[in-house]
Amino acid sequence: MSDSSEQCVPDAPAIQRLPFLQLILVGLQHVLLMYGGAIAVPLIIGQAAGLSREEIAFLINADLLVAGIATIVQSFGIGPMGIRMPVMMGASFAAVGSMVAMAGMPGIGLQGIFGATIAAGFFGMLIAPFMSKVVRFFPPLVTGTVITSIGLSLFPVAVNWAGGGTSAQFGSPIYLIVAGLVLGTILLIHRFMRGFWVNISVLIGMALGYALCGLIGMVDLGGLAQAPWLQVVTPLHFGMPQFHLAPILSMCLVVVIIFVESTGMFLALGKITGHEVTPRMLRRGLLCDAGASFFAGFFNTFTHSSFAQNIGLVQMTGVRCRSVTMVAGGLLIVLSLLPKAAFLVASIPPAVLGGAAIAMFGMVAATGIKILQEADIADRRNQLLVAVSIGMGLIPVVRPEFFSHLPLWMSPITHSGIAMATLSALLLNLLFNILGGAERASAQQVHQH
Repeated sequence: MSDSSEQCVPDAPAIQRLPFLQLILVGLQHVLLMYGGAIAVPLIIGQAAGLSREEIAFLINADLLVAGIATIVQSFGIGPMGIRMPVMMGASFAAVGSMVAMAGMPGIGLQGIFGATIAAGFFGMLIAPFMSKVVRFFPPLVTGTVITSIGLSLFPVAVNWAGGGTSAQFGSPIYLIVAGLVLGTILLIHRFMRGFWVNISVLIGMALGYALCGLIGMVDLGGLAQAPWLQVVTPLHFGMPQFHLAPILSMCLVVVIIFVESTGMFLALGKITGHEVTPRMLRRGLLCDAGASFFAGFFNTFTHSSFAQNIGLVQMTGVRCRSVTMVAGGLLIVLSLLPKAAFLVASIPPAVLGGAAIAMFGMVAATGIKILQEADIADRRNQLLVAVSIGMGLIPVVRPEFFSHLPLWMSPITHSGIAMATLSALLLNLLFNILGGAERASAQQVHQH
């Protein structure tokens, strides 16, 4: 489709009209679900760089601001950027290993990380038009395998949260009760209620779990009084970015991995929302990913990408309009300006998030299984593709140290279950179905005669 039709945007889902209260509540669900992941990256990098608590808080606010702006651009579409689908953006985990290493390198530090982020974002904008042409290599067989792997690779996060996160009493009955209450509430709402209540089922479950945690003293609000009421994120807060070749090359590789992951997620959302993702839409989505990373380096934060966990929420609630994620992006921007409000959201105990995440991450895997039904899964080679790709995707999940003796530059690939599964599925589909296509077609004709 040519860019001359850009004004009428025929391949973008419509902005559905929802009641204002419902928009706010469903948007809040998206924020609560991705918040832990959004603040984890600046938290890890800030600690690795030896920053003070105040400076780490500033890093987190910067991340929320960029995530909010990028979410709105990705959902609404501005200029050539934005896939115009219900996508939540946040700091990508794909770069964490590389950035922790950079934070400890003499002469690199945060300024070197921000410089590498800016350069990698620019590199991403250059290659996005070429990367967007790979849609034809993602038939239902590959897409279904990748989406199933996304769900399975997220499961350990859900289980870790449900058991209490980093608590010394991991697996304590009280954490299991809280997670069970949240999950049970969501299931009962889906069984006995309809419409609006189903749309906000995750929020209701989490609210009940949070209330229970508050009653039994599991909510830690220490430090809330010290947090300022208002804090504006200023660009280049930590000084001018610095550009070093090795960190830049490492982050450029990270951007390629982010593109591979995002392609799988965009195709998953396309299946869930019932809108085919065209190469032009994919190009717009990847440009937004890269543009957000370029912008992030100036605003004291890191490479950004689409968040997989929110795909499960879109599938489970059935609210598939992009106006909800635009509202969620606005809420992230508000949180970036109000540290006290951001602190309250951060006080949600992991067990509360875990109960909701078990259902939602499972929904992502279920979507992948549903898409696999469109492929010829009776074919033994296709079964092998699914089996090996899901197995490869689970390696970093089951044993993160499995590839620890490989070169550090490979870590963005080897530490990402989504990237491992995607690359495996693409290569095996190329081997079995594209390069071996003519041979298989003639074999089928012989079999039919």
